[in-house]
Amino acid sequence: MHLLKSPVRCVLALVTGLGLAAAAHADINIGVIVSLTGPGASLGIPADNTVKLWPAELGGQKVNLFVLNDATDPTTAAKNATKLITEDKVDVIVGPSLTPTSLAVIEVAARSGVPVISLAGGGAIVEPQDGPRRWAFKMAPTETISINAVLDHMAKNKASTVATIGITTAYGEGFLKAIERLAPAKNVKIVAVEKYAQADQSVTPQVLKLMAANPDAVYIFSAGTPGALPHVELVKRGYKGLIYQTQGVANADFLRVGGKDLEGSFMTVAPVLVPEQLADSNPVKAIGVDYVKRYEAKYGAGSRSLFGATAWDASLWLNAAIPVALKAGKTGTPEFRTALRDAIEGLKEFVGSQGVFNLSDKDHNGVDARSQVMVKIEAGQWKLVK
Repeated sequence: MHLLKSPVRCVLALVTGLGLAAAAHADINIGVIVSLTGPGASLGIPADNTVKLWPAELGGQKVNLFVLNDATDPTTAAKNATKLITEDKVDVIVGPSLTPTSLAVIEVAARSGVPVISLAGGGAIVEPQDGPRRWAFKMAPTETISINAVLDHMAKNKASTVATIGITTAYGEGFLKAIERLAPAKNVKIVAVEKYAQADQSVTPQVLKLMAANPDAVYIFSAGTPGALPHVELVKRGYKGLIYQTQGVANADFLRVGGKDLEGSFMTVAPVLVPEQLADSNPVKAIGVDYVKRYEAKYGAGSRSLFGATAWDASLWLNAAIPVALKAGKTGTPEFRTALRDAIEGLKEFVGSQGVFNLSDKDHNGVDARSQVMVKIEAGQWKLVK
């Protein structure tokens, strides 16, 4: 009997081993939703370009990618999320590019227990950490970090009054609410508030009202190339004060559309936009330089984009989280998706091109002041303000 059992044990061991090997090398389906057309295209296209640079395997698993264009439309984004979940059986969604489209996708994904790594910046994506937002993550810092950096820069330049103009989306509203909360503590007075739609072709009335308030600085809350519209109008109308933008516009298309009218303006951005200018001691420098070299080798010198870099960091997150999640279940199962959410939530001192991440069940963003640097636009280039 002993001799008869040995071959059986060998066969069982072989089958079990093959099963474990199959589980270890199971494919993972990843959905990507970005804005390839519409006002958000200047954000979505670099992300799509970056996804094409992803390795064939993440966390030791072969990756099947399903990339969809939401055309900068929340309704389309929600439909895309439904397709990815029900038809393509994705385990995670990366994107969308903007805050409004991200909010639409999160509502859909959370109902199916699918984690979302948004590439957008609005705090509303992850705050407060309850309901559908338990399934949502983002890499760009929330408004507080960016705004405090701007308010500190204003103080150094003896600017005590500010006017704001922002797009009428969750992104613009998020920045407006944040600065209204933060400005008094920094002894900065908000003297005018204006808004405009992303698709507007003129903001002359709003800009005239801003200038009538005679602010020391104007802070523009926008995303993509629409951010150039009020900026250019301010300059052409002769405004001589400080002009600030958020990192929502920090890409080559914004520089192209705004041209020389952007010269001398400031914005807070992820350090990956200027990695070569960072101190060697900055933990982000090596990864930022590596990403920029990869991207510009394929898409040309000066083509770098922090909106592409967020997609790169998403791949880094997944590469670290997937092996942990596989301990709870195989890909394609609710157990794996829940474990993947938990694994991302558990990343500590994780260095990416956007900053250093310390995520938790109370913070699905996880960055600190290391996630932003101040840059000035000089000769059509980003220059680090030290």
